[in-house]
Amino acid sequence: QVQLVESGGGLVQPGGSLRLSCAASGLTFSRYAMSWYRQAPGKERELVATITRADGTTDYLDSVKGRFTISRDSAKNTVYLQMNSLKPEDTAVYYCSARSYSYQYWGQGTQVTVSS
Repeated sequence: QVQLVESGGGLVQPGGSLRLSCAASGLTFSRYAMSWYRQAPGKERELVATITRADGTTDYLDSVKGRFTISRDSAKNTVYLQMNSLKPEDTAVYYCSARSYSYQYWGQGTQVTVSS
């Protein structure tokens, strides 16, 4: 029943921007912390950004601080990741995740490629 559907990925030039969206359905959106993860070829999956369910506190991977912004729109049951000043090192499949104390759900991922 739970679905997380990512969109907004694509090919961009270094220094460019993308906004990823994750539309959630089948869950009570306000009760879940929402996160973005990414996995680059040959590397482990890493947590990129999180926004809490309580007060909207955000946390970021050190390498994306100041460049990426996570936000959520409760009316649309959607979480966003605004990515600015993109670097080739940001190339990865980006996954949306919803987590509570007991459960974690995953989207199917969207490809982000940063290349000249």
